[in-house]
Parts: sequence; C-alpha cells; structure tokens
Amino acid sequence: MALTGECFCGAVKYRIESQPYAARSCHCSRCRKAFSAQASSYAQVVPGSFSWTRGEELLTTFLDENGAGKRFCSVCGSTLCGVVDGEVHGITLGCLNEDPGIEIEMHIFVGSKAPWEVIPDGVVAYETIPPDWT
Repeated sequence: MALTGECFCGAVKYRIESQPYAARSCHCSRCRKAFSAQASSYAQVVPGSFSWTRGEELLTTFLDENGAGKRFCSVCGSTLCGVVDGEVHGITLGCLNEDPGIEIEMHIFVGSKAPWEVIPDGVVAYETIPPDWT
C-alpha cells in the first residue's frame, strides 16, 4: 500500500512505497522548536521507499552538527521529513494524507517536556531515549 503526504500549501508532495514503522512522539526542547508544537510525531521509513512527487526544488534542509536534520517546505514551512546523512530517515505523521495504520509506540524525552504539557497515564514513556535505542 502506497502512502502520500504533502505540506500545508500543497506545493511539495511525496510518496512512500512501504509501511512506516517505529512511530514515536519526541518531547525534547529541540523538537518543540522545530515543529512549533509540544512534540514531534514521527515514523521511520524503509530506505529507498520514499520519493518526492512534486516540489522537491522548494525544499529547504536544516542539518545539525551531526548531519541529521529536517526538510521543510520553503513556501509554507511544513516539516515533511527527517534526514540522516542526506537520506530521508522518516516522515512527520501530520503531513500524511492517508491513515498509516500505525500508532505512536513511545513518547521519548519526556524528562524535558514543556511544563504545560501533560503526558497521559499508561503510555510508554522514556525520560530520555529507550535503553535499547539504536
């Protein structure tokens, strides 16, 4: 099943040919700033399954000192994907057009969440990263 996604203004679109996996919500201060929200909702994609179908030339890429970062629409600012070493690593769940059929598996970096955010009881949550993180 292919999934599609797009930015807020529709200028940039993509397609994924595999099921996203390892969905998580990150509550660190960097994600709050990058996504202008209490957290980022993100899922990984199988390498080689992601392709841009429209507007790739409108993307802006921000990379940190480790070569990881995000790509976003230069028109509307929607963050569409995360990149590691120049390759799309995963997608922001909010920009998908279809139901990906997955749920958030974990909440990470809840130890640095915003003081106004309440993490619900009963969810899998880690103060920083999971102990088996790779």
